[in-house]
Amino acid sequence: MPAAAQALLRTLVDAGVDVCFSNPGTSEMHFVAALDAEPRMRAVLTLFEGVATGAADGYARMSGRAAATLLHLGCGLGNGLANLHNARKAGVPVLNIVGDHASSHAELDTPLQSDIETVARNVSGWLRRSLSSEQLCGDALEAIAAAHAAPAKVATLIVPADVSWSEGAAPRRGVAAPPTPVVDDEAVQAAAQALGAGPRAALLLGGRALRAPLLQLAAELAARTGARLLGEVFPARMQRGAGLPVVERLAYLPELASVQLAELEQLVLLDARVPVSFFAYPGKSAGLLAPGCRVHALATPREDLHDALRRLAGHPRLPPRRGPPPLQVAARPPRPRGGLNARKVCQALGHLLPEQAIVVDEAQTSGVMLPAFTAGAPAHDLLALTGGAIGQGLPLALGAAVACPGRPVIALVGDGAAMYTPQALWTMAREGLHVVAVVLNNRAYAILELELQRVGAAGGGARAREQFDLARPSLDFVRLAEGMGVSARRADTAQGFVEALEHALAHPGPHLIEALVPRAYSGLKLRLLPRLLSTLDRLPQPMARAIQRGVAP
Repeated sequence: MPAAAQALLRTLVDAGVDVCFSNPGTSEMHFVAALDAEPRMRAVLTLFEGVATGAADGYARMSGRAAATLLHLGCGLGNGLANLHNARKAGVPVLNIVGDHASSHAELDTPLQSDIETVARNVSGWLRRSLSSEQLCGDALEAIAAAHAAPAKVATLIVPADVSWSEGAAPRRGVAAPPTPVVDDEAVQAAAQALGAGPRAALLLGGRALRAPLLQLAAELAARTGARLLGEVFPARMQRGAGLPVVERLAYLPELASVQLAELEQLVLLDARVPVSFFAYPGKSAGLLAPGCRVHALATPREDLHDALRRLAGHPRLPPRRGPPPLQVAARPPRPRGGLNARKVCQALGHLLPEQAIVVDEAQTSGVMLPAFTAGAPAHDLLALTGGAIGQGLPLALGAAVACPGRPVIALVGDGAAMYTPQALWTMAREGLHVVAVVLNNRAYAILELELQRVGAAGGGARAREQFDLARPSLDFVRLAEGMGVSARRADTAQGFVEALEHALAHPGPHLIEALVPRAYSGLKLRLLPRLLSTLDRLPQPMARAIQRGVAP
């Protein structure tokens, strides 16, 4: 058995990397063979590289540790780039092990030869090609340390086949990540002064700040000062629900987010970025803050956020603690009835969501009511589409289920997004994971219908609308799921959906529910929504905020 591949596996496991989401090829066969000699490594086979990389992201979000991906050459890495982009934006550790041709083979320019470094560079915060079997395990340790160092990142290690099969490697043990730097006193002083503006100040939480215990500390600061508590649009992982601090997430639509931010004079960032529009729109500013609003970065992803919050809480400028911050009251919406629509799907989830569930939200327009209906549900984790590259929902749920085998995982996915990575269902079945995939089938890329009008594009006739239509032919997700070993049901009534969800939550293993729903914004509503949004900045703030809550809670 080749020593290098065995030594690499032992090095990975000893350093805490004991899960590998794989889609191997010929250049990785020595790594695959070495799995028989290292039973501590859990190798999870995926049928597409985008599933492997998305699953590694979900695993990292829930465990706080890197999983490995095993990918085949530049083409395999390229297939996984979209979900590595999402992982990079989520700020989580991921370790890519990318096999390459043997060093002497590269000069022959064979069909699969490519520039792997160029493919990897855009998503990798750390990148190296291992040049010898003697260096391999040391390179692997440096990759793991880099992936976990603040800010957490994607690390990519390229392993030529001859490095893997050669003798001379010896397992290596840990290289600690460098200490996380603390923020300077000036940043703490500026944040304390800014919070003195009370209701005209806000704490914007992102990344790590949306999880306990940092979330609790931030909520206490907001309660003491009267500042508002805001959350980023697409959190990597947000702990929410009954008994947890109430955080108002910023809206995706810039017209709505600008209403949320309009009255602010001071904004303190906690592991978050300055809020801007997701896309550019003709004649509109990308900035969402009111003119004159001052921004203070208390702690960036590179810095010790816990230390920054602790020092801010003890600053003499802040008022004394008045008591615990307000927490979300336990409340569930009633059981939905009648015909099925996206709103009732979200209502049913709020009605039935179990304790400590993990909710993956890639529902696009169909999930607009999800935050409102699940706000008072039992405490749960929410994982969102951090980088905007769709096709993340099912793989993210897969990785989260591997990381947390005792917790139910519910993935809310739009029909278009589900078709990017449906192969994740096969791996869920193979691994026996308790994941409930809810596919909201409205037979359209509905969000693009909305965006067509919002960008001011001319036309919008039959040929343009065909680019958003998924009804010719209609997708059958029940048959797709059953063909990959997943129990599946279709629902077109609220009662049928609730019964399907109750069954899926009560029975371990993977399930898919195809929810047949009309488009969230359709017909007259779709045509009027951009016009309504364009008027929000000209309305009195109380009225604008009321409309905002009605359009996107």
